[in-house]
Amino acid sequence: MYAVIETGGKQYRVAPGDTIVVETLAGDVGSAVEFDKVLAVGKDDGELVVGKDLAGAKVKGSIQGHDRGDKVIVFKFKRKKQYKRTIGHRQNQTSVTIAEIVA
Repeated sequence: MYAVIETGGKQYRVAPGDTIVVETLAGDVGSAVEFDKVLAVGKDDGELVVGKDLAGAKVKGSIQGHDRGDKVIVFKFKRKKQYKRTIGHRQNQTSVTIAEIVA
């Protein structure tokens, strides 16, 4: 069984036991987290459930840790104007282990 969830403006395909890295979530390490925005659920018999049939679907998991992503270099310049600017950005992330899919 798997599910497609949305969190932090992105979509993730998850199954029980998976560990995913998402945009930062509020909560301490070890606390439970619940994703209500379930877009699709794939069942073991091959059936795909989408739309209004997912009214009460939820994905439950627990927070494993908070971290920061890799540095992304942002380089801006304007030709012929001697303008150059280099900055870096590191996004905050949360690791979540998926426990169960309730559909």
